[in-house]
Amino acid sequence: MVIFIFQTVWLFIDDLAGKDLDIWIIGKFLLYYMPTLIDKVLPLTVLLASLLTFGTFAENYEFAAMKASGVSLQKAMRSIIVFVLFLGVGAFFLANNIIPSSEQKIFNMRRNIAKVKPAAVIVEGVFSDIEGTQMNMKVAKKSGDKDQYLEDVIIHQKSESKVNTTVIKSKRGELISSEASDLIQLVLYDGYYYEEIQPKSPKNREKRPFTRSRFETYVKNIDVSELNNQDIEAESDIMTDKMKNVIRLTKDIDSLKDNNLRQVRAFSKNIYTRMGAFPLKKEDSLKKVPLKTSLEDLAIKIDTTANTDDLVSLLPQWQRSQMLSNAKNSVINILNSVNGKREELEKRYEIYNRHILSLHKKFALAFACVILFFVGAPLGAIIRKGGLGLPMVIAIILFLTYYFIGVFAENSAKKGGINPVLGAWLSMIIMMPLGIYLTKRATADRGLMGDGNFIQRITEFFKFRKKKTANAK
Repeated sequence: MVIFIFQTVWLFIDDLAGKDLDIWIIGKFLLYYMPTLIDKVLPLTVLLASLLTFGTFAENYEFAAMKASGVSLQKAMRSIIVFVLFLGVGAFFLANNIIPSSEQKIFNMRRNIAKVKPAAVIVEGVFSDIEGTQMNMKVAKKSGDKDQYLEDVIIHQKSESKVNTTVIKSKRGELISSEASDLIQLVLYDGYYYEEIQPKSPKNREKRPFTRSRFETYVKNIDVSELNNQDIEAESDIMTDKMKNVIRLTKDIDSLKDNNLRQVRAFSKNIYTRMGAFPLKKEDSLKKVPLKTSLEDLAIKIDTTANTDDLVSLLPQWQRSQMLSNAKNSVINILNSVNGKREELEKRYEIYNRHILSLHKKFALAFACVILFFVGAPLGAIIRKGGLGLPMVIAIILFLTYYFIGVFAENSAKKGGINPVLGAWLSMIIMMPLGIYLTKRATADRGLMGDGNFIQRITEFFKFRKKKTANAK
């Protein structure tokens, strides 16, 4: 846990460092983030602990003493298996209750820190919205102990109708604030001010009037009275898939599925209408055709037009090119609509897949503890090595294999490359045969590969080759 917390500090160092935050707030942020690390920490801990424990037993001939006393490996593992099963149930409880609450706490804290500390929300090289104002800002560089000095400032000020009408650009800027004041002064130096004027008369609007001026110093006051009263841990209405428990995820998955299907049906109906093609109704002319009607007569009654050339030939020559041009433009417009809608539907189905992944990963975490125990415990009994040397290396290699398979499967499932259920369980599916194989080998008191130690057999093979070469000489 300590190792992953250090990784978290480096991950969020830009959000926490230099933002004038109290050490208490940073400590609470790390405390809330700790439960989200359980899905990584707990499987690795079970794997490493079982590997070290049973490796030490085998290295000190404890298993040999147990077998001499009539205690088999399964009987020696029985109490720990029960403990691991309870651990799996506890892991599911954490994944279903504690981790979603923790995710929500982290999201709210990051969002509210940006509100209370406006300098924290300004990201270099990106247009950032300033909470509580109709303004977004972009700076090339920030400096100072509180990031109060700005360089190459560009501000877009929106009107009441949320239309961007004002642009302010300056070479330098400074944020001046005081704990006793509810105002933050944004002082800009050496810049330009541009504003589009919106006249009421339609004739004057066509002239597109504007105001432009140059300034050496421009002061803009930002009212933060509401932001100063903002609680760092105030809850928001935003809920992502990671913030939901099993019951909420199940309901939202059904809702998202129905909503996506409605979107597809509505868009399909729209395309049918725009193309001039309509699906067959329930009561159509085909039902009124007698059963004894021949296939040739049926084809004639359904469609009397042989091909499109006959339809074009019915029009005058001067109308043919116009009709074909209109048809081409209609097809291009429909294709553009389909491509635009495809991007929207891909995002919708990605959200749907994320919910399915989050649901099954809660159960997969519980099974991961059990399966990785049956990988680590028999492997420790086979290699017969304790301590933090070789067992640590083997545990890290196995965990990284388990973890990276899960990451690749999860990313592929989000984009629809594989089924999201398979994406959540793929690591378990791969590790389970390995656990069964190792348990069988350890129970039969066999080596890792074959009847003996795999490395020893390779060494004996090279000794045999060397002896054969010497005899040939």
